[in-house]
Amino acid sequence: MSPMPTKTPIQVEASILSRVIRPDQPTLSRAVAREWLRLGFDETDQRRMRKLADKARQGTLSETEQVEADGYGRVSSWLGILQSKARRSLRQSSVGQSNPV
Repeated sequence: MSPMPTKTPIQVEASILSRVIRPDQPTLSRAVAREWLRLGFDETDQRRMRKLADKARQGTLSETEQVEADGYGRVSSWLGILQSKARRSLRQSSVGQSNPV
């Protein structure tokens, strides 16, 4: 029997958060869903993530930079789960509106 693949801390946290948020259950109001979809990284953070990714590809990340990169990865995973639920909620509310006012 082959061993189970080891999950990274980011994968474990994303899995737990997904069970809490339940992105497959479209239960958000339209207003909340729209707000969640507005969340995102600003240009400064995007530049920093690109720089960290470049250094990771080159194998030159320091331990501190690795911690920072892992943090960005976790936040990105969490944001993706939240926004998945938001998109589903908006789709569901659009389907449920047969007579929009």
